[in-house]
Amino acid sequence: MKPTLFILAAGIGSRYGGLKQLDGVGPNGETIMDYSIYDAIRGGFGKLVFVIRKSFEDDFRRIIVSKYEKHIQVEVVFQELDCLPEGFSLPAGREKPWGTNHAVLMGKDVIREPFAVINADDFYGRESFAAVGRFLENLDGTGNQYCMVGFRVGNTLSESGAVARGVCETNVDGFLTGVVERTGVERIDGKIQFKDEANRTVVLDENTPVSMNIWGFTPDYFKYSEDFFIDFLRQNAGNLKSEYFIPLMVNELITRGKASVKVLDTTSQWFGVTYSTDRPGVVEKLQALAEAGEYPPTLFNN
Repeated sequence: MKPTLFILAAGIGSRYGGLKQLDGVGPNGETIMDYSIYDAIRGGFGKLVFVIRKSFEDDFRRIIVSKYEKHIQVEVVFQELDCLPEGFSLPAGREKPWGTNHAVLMGKDVIREPFAVINADDFYGRESFAAVGRFLENLDGTGNQYCMVGFRVGNTLSESGAVARGVCETNVDGFLTGVVERTGVERIDGKIQFKDEANRTVVLDENTPVSMNIWGFTPDYFKYSEDFFIDFLRQNAGNLKSEYFIPLMVNELITRGKASVKVLDTTSQWFGVTYSTDRPGVVEKLQALAEAGEYPPTLFNN
């Protein structure tokens, strides 16, 4: 059974001011998402599931879904603030989305096969999708065995300023033992560094694996996520800024010994538009990939 690609796209409308403003950064106006979907299809994925906000469903289907549905099966699910477990109601004043793992939960009724999760607006590279696709295809119906692509931190930095990265710890067998979100990660005087909780400078090796939110799961992950979301809400519902992130759930499962997460190493260079000044560099990188023959002149011909 071919794996599914689950794309976290609920923030597209708000961040870009409408779908028509999805940024065309490729040589022929391609979006970063176009490249991810093209790479996923050639990496063996058989279905796309987008999680979006209901308010821009019509535009999304017309502008986005129509581009891909002749090439691969496409489904759309919705993330809303009031999508909460029975017995919980939306806290007064809550405006912030509940986070990436809440978004993942929205796929539980349409995904029955192993699946990968990605951000809609990050470039991950062909090798990343091939690696996740191979891992998921080889699971043979087993559960509790997950994966993530561990990008080398030196391949993920912005030249325009500091970034936040999920710094990963692994054991000798290459399995994840924990992810810690670090802010202010940047290269200073040739060294990649950040400040820890005690304001001490910590230097990271160039090849330290970091999470860029490309994960591989099996459907049992949904049940774990539903159960833990209830615990999360009991503890955090009153905090209007709290978010239910994927690494939070993954760390919980690892700590409890419920699942293993294989870290798939990649030499791919991640890039995205963290700062507006990053855009010219993204355009340049995609142009170079096209000129090198990594991608055809047009990704999706309708």
